[in-house]
Amino acid sequence: MKLLWLQSGGCGGCTQSLLCAEPRPLFDELRDAGIEFVWHPALSLESGDAALQILEDCAEGRLPFDVLCIEGAMLRGPNGSGKFHLMAGSGRPMTEWVERLARHARWVFAIGSCTAYGGFSASTPGNPLEACGLQFDTDEPGGLLGKGFQSSGGLPVVNIAGCPVHPGWVVDTLEKLAFEGLAASDLDAYGRPLLYADQLVHHGCSRNEFYEFKASAEKQSDLGCLMENLGCKGTQAHADCNVRTWNGSGSCLRGGFACIACTEPGFEAPGHPFQETPKLAGIPIGLPTDMPKAWFVALAALSKSATPKRVRENAVADHPVIRPAVKKAGK
Repeated sequence: MKLLWLQSGGCGGCTQSLLCAEPRPLFDELRDAGIEFVWHPALSLESGDAALQILEDCAEGRLPFDVLCIEGAMLRGPNGSGKFHLMAGSGRPMTEWVERLARHARWVFAIGSCTAYGGFSASTPGNPLEACGLQFDTDEPGGLLGKGFQSSGGLPVVNIAGCPVHPGWVVDTLEKLAFEGLAASDLDAYGRPLLYADQLVHHGCSRNEFYEFKASAEKQSDLGCLMENLGCKGTQAHADCNVRTWNGSGSCLRGGFACIACTEPGFEAPGHPFQETPKLAGIPIGLPTDMPKAWFVALAALSKSATPKRVRENAVADHPVIRPAVKKAGK
């Protein structure tokens, strides 16, 4: 299976993340799965005219490829011309290249939330770059390729959203496509592969005992749950970050930072500081995706009334100050 990868309006962080694929080195893993790059701007030897010739051959259908991977937002400005972002050496807008190449790709992948929804470029006030995703404009279907786009493989754009994307989400999606095929039923409403988007970041969170008792952290270094006061959206964000950890052991929450829901459209501009929880009458506005507000309020009140002293005091400390009790045999 042959991949063609282009970078557009973004930071390149998704490629950097991809290089951290594990447990096997990225190129060994892809090679053994029969996956190879036709061209990648950072990983291929060809540059200048040689790279442009590869792209032109792909865009004209003379050089077959299977998957078009785009990393970064589509910049349509000014006035829809796309001239804010020209492909170096070609004088042609990147948006034009993407549209031409998408016609010949069997599948089109959006790598990262910028490509999926427009990302930071689209959330700039007034969106002067006229940025968008490949098939979404924030959470509205559309984007550069349009709501009804389907590649020749019969799928809409596959949105591997994240900021940056987890390397395992990309590798596993490519390998599923290569070995088993990918169907529309393998994607959620935003086109994200269910192999990582059928879970919430909350699942597997190391702070779940504190969440259960609504024992909340009050400052960044505290051990408690980050939802009530410090902006955590792990109960709303679709991803398996705390089950499929990063670099073998990490996640934002395990590092002490709240989940900012980077796999969701519009996460860049939540309307409040990332590390603060907006509230109404003392109740967080952003509640778990599948829990009615009344239930949450009732559960929180009950949980807080039953919080063990160990959990309550450890929640507002930067290390455990009370250890779990040890029961003696027979008691």
